[in-house]
Amino acid sequence: MKNALIIALAGFALTTSASVFATGDAAKGKALTASCVACHGADGNSVNPIWPKIAGQSEEYITKQLNDFRSGARVEGTMTAMAKAIASDDDIPHIAAYFASQKQKTGVGDEKLVRAGGDLYKGGRSSSKVTACAACHGVTGKGIAKAKFPRIAGQHNKYIVSQLKAFKAGKRANDPGKMMQDIASNMTDADMEAVAEFITGLRD
Repeated sequence: MKNALIIALAGFALTTSASVFATGDAAKGKALTASCVACHGADGNSVNPIWPKIAGQSEEYITKQLNDFRSGARVEGTMTAMAKAIASDDDIPHIAAYFASQKQKTGVGDEKLVRAGGDLYKGGRSSSKVTACAACHGVTGKGIAKAKFPRIAGQHNKYIVSQLKAFKAGKRANDPGKMMQDIASNMTDADMEAVAEFITGLRD
């Protein structure tokens, strides 16, 4: 109940402030992505499963994460350095717009784990206070752009697991109201593996 209330309030607050979000220019953004492509690929579809796919991710979410890396709200050695190397805050919406305009390549989940992962994703587990992923990320994993809840459908399974573990350990703490930290803290490693396999095969 506590997690559900926090999610609802955070979503409302972020949605009501969405009108001030500055939309970027994808064409300008493409010219600013030279340092991004080494890890994320020219079209935002990374080939290394420990680096996230950012193709098709919302502008709002990409912008938030880049700003968080620049401010120190989110810390990761490589990305912190890369984000801080962006010449101007004004460039960030353009970079975000470019990757948001790209088409994501989806993955295929391990059939042995997909069913259990799908049950957790769609329905959560009240006995261990794990909120359903679909509550924020949607049934198809598209997320809620205006609330800055990310698209996770088709994301690399290894990246999903690494972020869930980072939230659980408190190494990642830029989630509104500690929503993801609270949820991940109640997930086992097996839960994370299963839900990641379901997510990587999701298609909207």
